[in-house]
Amino acid sequence: FFFFQAEDGIRDAQESRGLGDVYKRQNRKRMTSLYKSGNNLVRAYVKGASEIVLGLCKEVITANGQRKRISSQTREEIEKVIHSFARQSLRTIGIAYKEVRVTSDAAAEDLGDEFFESDLTLIGIAGLKDPIRPEIRGAIEKCKIAGITVRMVTGDNLETAMAIAKDCYILPSEFSYNQNSLQVMEGKQFREFVGGLSYNSAPGQSKKEDADWPQVGNLDNFRQVAANLRVLARSTPEDKYILVTGLKQLGNVVAVTGDGTNDAPALRKADIGFAMGIQGTEVAKEAAGIILLDDNFNSIITAVKYGRNIFDCIRKFLQFQLTVNIVAMFMAFLGGVILRESPLNAIQMLWVNLIMDTLASLALATEKPTEELLNRKPYSRTEYLITPGMYRSVFCQAIYQICLLYTSPSPRDS
Repeated sequence: FFFFQAEDGIRDAQESRGLGDVYKRQNRKRMTSLYKSGNNLVRAYVKGASEIVLGLCKEVITANGQRKRISSQTREEIEKVIHSFARQSLRTIGIAYKEVRVTSDAAAEDLGDEFFESDLTLIGIAGLKDPIRPEIRGAIEKCKIAGITVRMVTGDNLETAMAIAKDCYILPSEFSYNQNSLQVMEGKQFREFVGGLSYNSAPGQSKKEDADWPQVGNLDNFRQVAANLRVLARSTPEDKYILVTGLKQLGNVVAVTGDGTNDAPALRKADIGFAMGIQGTEVAKEAAGIILLDDNFNSIITAVKYGRNIFDCIRKFLQFQLTVNIVAMFMAFLGGVILRESPLNAIQMLWVNLIMDTLASLALATEKPTEELLNRKPYSRTEYLITPGMYRSVFCQAIYQICLLYTSPSPRDS
């Protein structure tokens, strides 16, 4: 990029004066910056999604530094390069420019983005690769075993997104894309298919009952998407928010990862948001519930294990406490009825409570998570804390202990 500037002879990068990133909006998938040098010459640099930038260009810089009109054949050759980069999991960025002579800085900014982003000269296509971490494939496989569906929502183009998804094992290596597939979709196609978001209240609902709105416009179509979608390419922050809203509307427990300011609405909407501790913005961190200090997807697996372990420990604690309290209450009641006095005095009862409430609870609550916790499906949102099986176990154990205590010889008998 800077080599081209020096060879062109217009100016050195340090001698130019920036007029600012005057045209930068998320939904445009590109950014334009204006720079002014001598002789009232303004150069507009445009960078962004390669296919979008290419569509705005009429000329291209050849290998020998000459400008050349982009013919249909040349355009096809450039598109082949873009597709070739994308199939190698490279994120492609188009770089172009346009020169304009103006009378003042204000005159340059008054021309508007449509003027500066038309009839461009293409400088080149850059392919950027962000290598996936070695442990990401194993983490995705663990998620599948644990019953967690991993979906990739990205702004990359379709081919790049599919290549990365195959590298991460989100998509099978033999996957072949077709336009009718719901496994891989583009943001625009996704929004149109699910009907976007509806902000109208449901008939007969009050404002208090209306807390879950907005909702997905076409829920039947979204059910099909939820069952199949794995990759959402060329997406916007709105698409991410729609996806989270629809999944929660279907009763799913949703976790979202994000690092940018635009991810904040989806992070806040999700049941649990994971923000990146290193690359994440402060807005994303404030909206999230958990911050990953190492920006590693594998840390989510650790969070899942601890979450499931805590839930299981709570169940074990409740089962133990219900059993011993039922036995203690029954013994005290029956002893008062038959013997006219409690088998245990106040001090003894306090000691029993101290042992069974403190030491036993600590033993159950400090159990470390194991890999076996990932070998089962997650609990649903409506799962009861005490299951029918736990009730049966509590009453059977209580009856057994009561019978054992009343049939065993007492110290007075001996």
